[in-house]
Amino acid sequence: MARRRDPEGGEGARVVAPVLPAHVLDRPPEGVGEDVWIEVIRKMDEVYSDLLQYEVALEEKNAALEETQKFIFSVLGSMSDILVVCDRHGDIQEVNHALAELTGRDEAGLRGAPLRSLFADEDSRERAERFLRELHGERIQDCELQFRSRDGAVPVAVNCTPRLSPVGKFVGLVVTGRPVGELRRAYEALRRAHEELKRAQQQLIHSEKMASLGRLVAGVAHELNNPIGFVLGNVHALQRYGRRMREYIDAIHAGRPADEIAELRVRLRIDRLIEDMQPLIDGTMEGAERTRDIVAGLRRFSAADRGAEEVFDLAAVVDRSVHWVVKASGSKIRIDLDLSGELPVSGSPGQMQQVLVNLVQNAIDSTEQREDARLAIRGEAVGDRVVLLLHDNGPGFRQESLDRAFDPFFTTKPVGKGTGLGLSISYGIVQRHGGSLTAANHPDGGALMSLSLPLARRPAP
Repeated sequence: MARRRDPEGGEGARVVAPVLPAHVLDRPPEGVGEDVWIEVIRKMDEVYSDLLQYEVALEEKNAALEETQKFIFSVLGSMSDILVVCDRHGDIQEVNHALAELTGRDEAGLRGAPLRSLFADEDSRERAERFLRELHGERIQDCELQFRSRDGAVPVAVNCTPRLSPVGKFVGLVVTGRPVGELRRAYEALRRAHEELKRAQQQLIHSEKMASLGRLVAGVAHELNNPIGFVLGNVHALQRYGRRMREYIDAIHAGRPADEIAELRVRLRIDRLIEDMQPLIDGTMEGAERTRDIVAGLRRFSAADRGAEEVFDLAAVVDRSVHWVVKASGSKIRIDLDLSGELPVSGSPGQMQQVLVNLVQNAIDSTEQREDARLAIRGEAVGDRVVLLLHDNGPGFRQESLDRAFDPFFTTKPVGKGTGLGLSISYGIVQRHGGSLTAANHPDGGALMSLSLPLARRPAP
């Protein structure tokens, strides 16, 4: 038996295959042979069997179509973006729940209405009609139109796509969109998240820098102690010289006899005092300047980065970093420095010092078990790049460590010796300076760190 659909889409009554009365089937009609009649009955059975198979197939396809239709309508109803489907004349054929919510009209009332009735101003209506006339092969993206809503005009960023028939003929438009207010809120949330990420990144860099600074404090204190002690000794000497000079000048102003003045000059050793005065002053100035340079370097290293760039000598930063780390660690490592003159680069000297302090400290940590610990640092300008190579004679990298050397929080050091952030942060700093930082095992053994930065040209004086 086959089942048919009525014109409204509902199911009609079953269509029953014609069945002949039993007394008719018992005997053939007059003039028809029995063999012919049997063949007719057999054919009827085959047709009836085929009809049953067609009925089953149609019912299965009908169920699949109904499931597909339910799925499509559930998707349309769940969409947060608005959807409008119209024919080539601009009459709305289908909408979704999001559009009904926006406009305050029910979906049934929207179907059949002209597309232009959705818009709040004449310019939006004219643009929509122009899309219908001209948009037969292209797409319109992120076009802002004013939709009429229950609360007034609402700007909506829409995408318009032509709808084509199976033979490629233009049959209408598909319009999707989202209220611009939602997009702006999403962009604002994204911007805030990005700013918070940048702040967290800067705080992380600064925290790691301060951790490195804590390790360097002992070395820096020792470094400051030398020039400060030198200045202090010179000041004490100048203080004694001042008292003797005052006694001599007071005698002159008192009008004492010349022979007494001469004898006083010899006793107070005024001539030698005068000769020593300038070297003492020069030494004091040198010690003060040395102290100033150390403090300035310390401030550059510890200060949070403010984004200002300057041209600086990478060789001087390397020398200062090596000196501080070795002094602070108390390591007996031998440092072989081979720097070919000035190595001018552009960026933040404080951040670059953080990178070098970390690389030198890693080399010291990896060679601490060796009595002949050694670190060779070679730097030179190669073309338009400054290349710095650091080769230690430690055990080098295991392959699994080499693959993850720059991953955040990955470390092979024991607990309390490292956070696993040093190389990761150093890698990011170098990248922001337009350079590269790579790790490898040297053919002669040990680790090889390669730092490459763009060569900067110092401005002409």
